[in-house]
This record gives sequence, structure tokens and C-alpha cells, in this order.
Amino acid sequence: MPRLRVLIAGASIAGPTAAYWFAKAGADVTIIERFPAMRTGGQNVDIRSVGVTVMRKMPGMEAAVLAKPAGIDGISFVRADGRSYGTIKPTGNPDQQSLISEYEIYRGDLAQILFDMTKDNQNIKYVFGEQVVSMRQHGQEDGPITVEFANGLPTSEYDLVVACDGATSRTRALGLGCGVRDHIKPLNGWVAFCSVSKDLAKGNRIGQGYNATGGRMIAIGPGSSGESRVTMMKFYPRTDQDASLPFRQASKRGDTALRQFVAQEYEGVGWKAAEAIQAMMETDDFYATELVKVKIPSLYQGRFVLVGDAGYAPGSTGTGTSLAMAGAYVLAGEISKHKGDIAAGLKGYEETMRPILEDLQQELGFAKSILAPQTAWGIWLRNHIFAFVVWSRILDFVLKFFAAAFASNDKHKLQDYEWVD
Repeated sequence: MPRLRVLIAGASIAGPTAAYWFAKAGADVTIIERFPAMRTGGQNVDIRSVGVTVMRKMPGMEAAVLAKPAGIDGISFVRADGRSYGTIKPTGNPDQQSLISEYEIYRGDLAQILFDMTKDNQNIKYVFGEQVVSMRQHGQEDGPITVEFANGLPTSEYDLVVACDGATSRTRALGLGCGVRDHIKPLNGWVAFCSVSKDLAKGNRIGQGYNATGGRMIAIGPGSSGESRVTMMKFYPRTDQDASLPFRQASKRGDTALRQFVAQEYEGVGWKAAEAIQAMMETDDFYATELVKVKIPSLYQGRFVLVGDAGYAPGSTGTGTSLAMAGAYVLAGEISKHKGDIAAGLKGYEETMRPILEDLQQELGFAKSILAPQTAWGIWLRNHIFAFVVWSRILDFVLKFFAAAFASNDKHKLQDYEWVD
């Protein structure tokens, strides 16, 4: 029986994870990435729930993640004068995490770990600076797909094409015959990240978060190499339809325009924002993205399938990394389980992931009001309520029993698949 030929578009987290498991299923895998090299920047991400389950199935990965911590021992929420009104720290139990994860790592470090675990596998080939320009399905949506590329990779035929290239996936648009923003639900907000050489955290391993009116939040924490990491998040009022349009327009004009847009939005915020903005204008690892959810009626069409943010970006729930890792594992596992019957494997992937998505894509209805109140009164009220919640330890109870993103890893049991390798 010929080896399965799999094309994966996107070399961030979902792509290498899927490649790892497809190689164990006996497939020949090609990963393409439109950027010229691995992207090592980005924000801190958490591995939780089903993500922890998958990580522990990959020998050596848990140790590698623990060896690259984000360098933060908790987060303290502060007033304009820097005084804290509540601090959250890890629980110490990776199977029942708090808002601070025991497996908190920078996205670039996690991507590098996964790349290092797969780059030397003889069944996996990486091609950087490449992307799909067309796909043609053979047969009645159950035959191979002929793929044409943009930058020199020969036109080839694949048994399965997997889109792992983010919430605004261009591959999804080609594979489903839709627009890039089809299936995207804007959350009326955006988030920006950067690192700065100046130690804005003043040597403190506890990060600090501050809110200003207009739905603005800024967090500053220690980096792993003496630098500071800055996160800026803004939510617009729910009544303001498609309020993120100016952000997208600035993004289209390029990096400089986007930095200027973020700086303008954060004028007058106070606390340490002015220092952070000044550093942001000069740093070389600035990154910003719109906050969106992706909701798709079906995770596959023919032999084209979606994994991670391309198929189910969860917005601001903090579960995107875990969903990407779980989806990659389940897809390869179901294809391996239904040997020779790709259609059955894809159906199994859909049926297994749907309950997980329904759970981990859910946001608490008041999440935005907690993260970024719009008014001074809202910030005052949130601060006092939060201070009481932290002091009384009610938060521990809420996270344990009501927040799916922080649930025990046993909540969604992923089956053990049989692998060829």
C-alpha cells in the first residue's frame, strides 16, 4: 500500500504537531510556511487540558516546555500608582491550573521545540517561503488534490491537504472556495505584543496588569533573558459594529502604520504605558492581531481539512494552543485508525473534536467586562470585586468547577491510537 502523502500549510504550532503524528502514522509529510523562516516571536501561550494530554504523549516534549518557561511567577493587577489589588499565582498542580499555567511558554519557543522534534524526521520535509495558490480536487470529493504553489515548489498531488495557517487562513479560503474573512466572527478587539530591552518589571518575576478607560489593558512581565514582555489589549463597546476595521486598515498599510495606530490608541493611559509605547516603536519583534473566533459548519471538505486556528480559533479564551495540539493529534490518529479510508478518518476527526470545541471555545459572558471595562466606574467596580474574589479564594472554586479551559485533563479523554512508527 503506497504511503499517504500529506501537505500541511503553516509551520507554527498546529502544523509541526500534525506532522509529528502523521509521520508516526506512516505518512510522507510536506510542511510549507509562507514566511522565510520559523517565526520565533509572539506572546506567551498556555498548554492546558487536552493540550497537556497530547504533550505528554510526545516523548521529551513536557521536559522541553518546562525548560523554557515564560519567566513569570504570577500576575498582579495594579492601580495607576502601581499598588496591587490582587495577585494570581499558579496552583502548583498542572492538572488543575489557574489563570497562570504551569506550562506557560512563549509561542516562538514552543514552535521551535516542535520544529526541533520534527525537522530531522526523514518522513517530514519543511519548505519555507512558500504558499498554496490553487487546489484541484479529483473524483467526487474523495480523490487526491493537485496543489499549485506560488514560489517554485513543483505542482504536486497529495492525498490530504491540511490548513494550519491561522485564523485568517488563505489556504482555508482556497480549499473551501470562500473569502478569507468568511467564517470569522470579530470580537471587537485586538491585541499587540512586543519585548523591550529595558527592565520595566524592575526585576520582579510577578507580572503586572493595568486597565484604563476605553477597554484598554496593558500587562508587563519579565522575559526569560532579562527583557520585559509587553501585552496591550483593547476591546471596543459591543454596540460599535466592526470596530476593529481601523486596526485592520492600519495593518494593511504595514508595520510602521500599525505601531502608530497602537500608540495613538494608548495615548493618555498612564501607569507605565508611555515607556512601553516608546519601546514598542523601536523593538524588532512587534506583533499585533485582531481578536476573532472561527466557526465552520464542517472541519473538512473532500480531502481538505482544517486544524487549529484555521478551523476553530477560540478568540480570547486562552485555549487556542491546546485545541491546535489536540486537533493535530486526533486528525492523524483517526486517519491512522481508518487505514486506507480517508473519508472515514475525516469523519472520525469531526465527531471527536466537536464536543471539545463546543466546550473549549466557550467564553464567559462577562469575560470582556472583566478583562477590559470601558468606563472608570466599571474599572473601579471590577477592581473591588476582583480584590475580594482573590482574597476569599472564590476564584479557585470557579476555575475548578465552571471554567472548561482550566479543567482537569481527564475531562476530555483522548483515545490512544496505534501508530505505524
